Amino acid sequence: MDELNDWRTEKVIFVKPTQVGGTEALQNIILYVISQDPAPAMLVYPTDALAASVSKNRLIPAIKLSPKTAKLFDDRASSVDELQFDGMYLVLAGSNSPSSLASRPVRYLLMDEIDKYPAASGKEADPIRLATERTKTFPNRKIFETSTPTTREGHIWRDLESADVEKHYFVPCPHCGELIELKWQQVKFPSGEGLSNQERADRAYYVCQGCGERITEAQKNRIVKYGEWRAVREDPSGKHGSVAFWMSTLYSPFVTISEAVAEFLKSKDQPELLQNFCNSWLAEPWEDAKLRTTSDMVLERQTDLPELVVPSWAKRLCGGVDVQETSLYWTVRAFGDYFTSQNIAHGQVLSWAGIEQAMNREYVREDGTKMVVSLALIDSGDQTDAVYDFCGQHLDWALPVKGSSKSMMSYYKITTVDRQGSMYRGRQLCIVDGGKYKDMIASRMRRRNGTGSWMVYKGCDREYAEQVTAEQKVAHRTKTGGVEERWELRRSHADNHYLDCEVYATAAADLLGARSWHLEEEQETQSRIRQQAEERRPAQQQDMMPEETWIGKHDDWLR
Repeated sequence: MDELNDWRTEKVIFVKPTQVGGTEALQNIILYVISQDPAPAMLVYPTDALAASVSKNRLIPAIKLSPKTAKLFDDRASSVDELQFDGMYLVLAGSNSPSSLASRPVRYLLMDEIDKYPAASGKEADPIRLATERTKTFPNRKIFETSTPTTREGHIWRDLESADVEKHYFVPCPHCGELIELKWQQVKFPSGEGLSNQERADRAYYVCQGCGERITEAQKNRIVKYGEWRAVREDPSGKHGSVAFWMSTLYSPFVTISEAVAEFLKSKDQPELLQNFCNSWLAEPWEDAKLRTTSDMVLERQTDLPELVVPSWAKRLCGGVDVQETSLYWTVRAFGDYFTSQNIAHGQVLSWAGIEQAMNREYVREDGTKMVVSLALIDSGDQTDAVYDFCGQHLDWALPVKGSSKSMMSYYKITTVDRQGSMYRGRQLCIVDGGKYKDMIASRMRRRNGTGSWMVYKGCDREYAEQVTAEQKVAHRTKTGGVEERWELRRSHADNHYLDCEVYATAAADLLGARSWHLEEEQETQSRIRQQAEERRPAQQQDMMPEETWIGKHDDWLR
């Protein structure tokens, strides 16, 4: 709250867990502005409904309880979404309403829970950018934003990382007096042998990283009162325009150490609960380590083979095409036993002729064998008629594909096109569960190069690597109270076209039976072994009846 009065500071960022007074701080800032520095202001919440609820149940009662602000408040001229005061107005808006965000200029912009704001649409900028535009006419503008973090690519964490100054809260150890930052790794509790989770939590304590002494719950609450904000990172040039503050729930006077440990023990084996603990208790961004991918990881999957050369183990080539309004992205991937795969070529073209050329060219395997794409799945979500017509002209290798809007029981299913007037009507259409294939790609990408891994050619470009890893898996609470994990873009406007291409190429291999190729080879090997054994048997034994052969092998059967 004090930081907003620093003339150097334009933007204050508060990354917080739950139960540390973040919303209360925001409300205090509003009351200060009304009483001490009146100017047009806007308060933004994730939805219109939440903004109206806060206005009616929390903000207006607080304004009326404070003598100074009550005197300045014009109750008759105010509505739930716009409060009028002597010398200023306060607009309350939902981030889901672009029109309310772009309605009027403001000097003070305060935004709550920004990681819950919707992403940018094709017609409007993202809500934060849209609201910030309202402050452009004020050179002395002040912006305050707070949120519990979600992922590293969420709004609040990206703003924290890009801030000129980052401050954490330090408290004096009651034993050594050293100023320390409360960190989760310093929380200790006994192992689970013979103890329930609650018993383990009840015995939890904090260990000072300076002197190693135990800090009890009562001591923790006392030292928090004497703490101070300290910069842990500052811009070398001395810039001070944006200042970020961070703290975890360990500082909260409303949450005990044992409660935090109990929540962790309850959550640690369930990803969706662990994500909530990581976000809402530790105020840290969530990343599922099992499915986390990075562009560097992709480049680490390079083999010794250059672009366009097919590995010797490859059995089929499969393609994937992502159709955009102005261009088409494509990939060709070699597949072998155990779903071993390697990208051998990819690119962006401006016309269908480019796709035809990429999919029909002859790619040469290491042993000199020439191979062509067996099957390519082409995205029919955009330019649908053009995709159907193209696939109708190339029935021998092209099949339209569409991503399912919800999770499926299987990875894919085949249906038929029912589109009036299309030359492709009545022909096959593949529906894929993109999430399942992204899970597969992410898990195989983490394997070392070899059997069953997901690889790329030597010299693979970073643009491809960035696009293939442009999404991450995020847990969402469903309407029924359950948890659903979905793949989402790491940041607004990121390109993920090559990832979609790889999903379609992998689905194409699935359609061709890639999961069972190794079984077919094993069956052929066993059949060949049996045939060779049969050929080695003596001629007279081959002429014997089956029962005679049995008696010869079991001549002691009468005993």
